[in-house]
Amino acid sequence: MSLAGRTVLITGSTDGVGRVVAKRVAAEGARVLVHGRNLDRGESLLGELRAEGRVDADFLQADLSSLAEVRKLAIAVETSEARLDILVNNAGIGSGGPAGKRALSVDGFELRFAVNYLAGFVLTHLLLPKILASAPSRIVNVASLGQAPIDFADVMITRGYTGTRAYSQSKLAQIMFTIDLHEALADKGVTVNCLHPATYMNTTMVRQSGTTPISTVEEGADAIMNLVLSPEMEGRGGMFFDRQREARAQAQAYDEAARARLRALSFRLAGLEG
Repeated sequence: MSLAGRTVLITGSTDGVGRVVAKRVAAEGARVLVHGRNLDRGESLLGELRAEGRVDADFLQADLSSLAEVRKLAIAVETSEARLDILVNNAGIGSGGPAGKRALSVDGFELRFAVNYLAGFVLTHLLLPKILASAPSRIVNVASLGQAPIDFADVMITRGYTGTRAYSQSKLAQIMFTIDLHEALADKGVTVNCLHPATYMNTTMVRQSGTTPISTVEEGADAIMNLVLSPEMEGRGGMFFDRQREARAQAQAYDEAARARLRALSFRLAGLEG
């Protein structure tokens, strides 16, 4: 799949694996929309891209812990871009390690659920008209092998909270969203998949958790680029990959009733029409 002339948005692309993916996508000839919270890091990456002759790139600043900021990001893309061929929902926060404490987003939701899952859910739905108009297009959700089922009686984990449980729940929610979205868009030219890019990559997130990295961001970028570029993936969606191999997610991902509950909850929390 050639990226020449295509537009790609990668959330969380000023650091870690997202930064590597942004540089690779630019090298393939795409227009790259870099996203992050930090203006200095965003401008630094743009400077590197332009020094390499990749001038068709812009930085969009937004804090995805705020749904108002997510909407602002969507509006910026909607108004400035003629097309959006590929959306990579990569931004996220880790478990916080053994000391990970429960925190809330700007909107009062459990922080990891809000940033890792709900922000991508909202951004994707707001950008769907642009993505559909650019078909054949792709959506890639960066999830994890760390998955935990959602307790619908306590989605915000007010009891028995751990950062690991919250992170793992948010990642399973991403996978459930991927399967749902594939089913909704399967005949509309949009390929939707998700993946665990690599285990404990050498990222800020992993180091802050106190974990010793065992994989590189380059390995993770290889796996993400496979879902972005591979011609074999065209029209094949709703799948979860462990690196570059199709894998089986936690059982709740394949529970249609559970996905319907998550979908209804997500639309309600986001204030969107389902």
